[in-house]
Amino acid sequence: MTQSTSATGGGRTPGKMSRRGGKSSGPEPYDFRRPTKLSREHVRTLQIAYETFARQYSTLLTTSLRAVSQISLISIEQLTYDEYISSLSSPTIVAMFAIEPLAGTAILEFSLSTAMVCIDHMLGGPGGPQPQRPLSDIETPLLHGLIDRTLGELRYAFEGIVALRPEMMTIEYNPQFAQAGATSDAVIVSSFEMRVGSEECVATICLPFGAIFPKLQGERGEGVLTEAQRAAREAAYRNVVAGLEGAPIEVSVRFQPVRMHPADLIGLRPGDVVPLAHSTSAPLAVATADITFAYAVPGAQGNRMACLVVPSPQPGRNPTHAPAGQLGQNNRAEETSR
Repeated sequence: MTQSTSATGGGRTPGKMSRRGGKSSGPEPYDFRRPTKLSREHVRTLQIAYETFARQYSTLLTTSLRAVSQISLISIEQLTYDEYISSLSSPTIVAMFAIEPLAGTAILEFSLSTAMVCIDHMLGGPGGPQPQRPLSDIETPLLHGLIDRTLGELRYAFEGIVALRPEMMTIEYNPQFAQAGATSDAVIVSSFEMRVGSEECVATICLPFGAIFPKLQGERGEGVLTEAQRAAREAAYRNVVAGLEGAPIEVSVRFQPVRMHPADLIGLRPGDVVPLAHSTSAPLAVATADITFAYAVPGAQGNRMACLVVPSPQPGRNPTHAPAGQLGQNNRAEETSR
């Protein structure tokens, strides 16, 4: 599989195979305007999906047309929309379709000769050489129906990446009239060798890069889970949560810290008094692992010292100490050792 940001060369002869030119072993140009590129993991994910699509599409054409058909993936490339459109010959079939729930418009493209051969087979014909003309009012619905079933196979192939709902929009014969994006927009172009009977061409699928790339990012390192794997992961998550909820942790109630010189610390003796900067009207901090998660005021519960959790201090408000008798009646009292 290859990925590239360069143009693909001249147009193709309609209905004939024309593989994209091989890459040289020298350095490739880097476009600083488009720093985001497909990684090997992204290409591999798309390759699996498109190979599944190719197999399903081959079966669909063979059974629908009653003619031996073969679709095989050639390459996956990152281009601009202008580079992609410039590489297509005219006339050709440019079927634009929506890719809900993703934004943007995608394209399924293949030669007009191949489309005419498909229609000829659907009407019971032998295929063979076909005229180069737009489809008639009778032929257009037949091709629409075939493309709709093709998009169903694309939906199935992409289930592991995103739950697409592709919907056919319109067909153009001149690629320059296909307004599926801005000229500088990045797109992902997949090329397929398409054979229907004796007719062959290069078919392409163009997806908007900005719409599909976040889905590829989300799948990095995750993979596609089976039902058993998903159930095992959920059970492990519940066990971890249950274990953490019952685990004892060290909790402290603190005054605001003060700064002291090392000489003062070394000179401390029993009975010395260290003045604190903590206001008598300010609550104490309740912390664990040096993270403050609540505030409290000091008091007593029976013969033990305790603290009552209070709302976080707000500017302009000075919470007072809670009476000792109230702590024994409040369920939020947190006991500490004397």
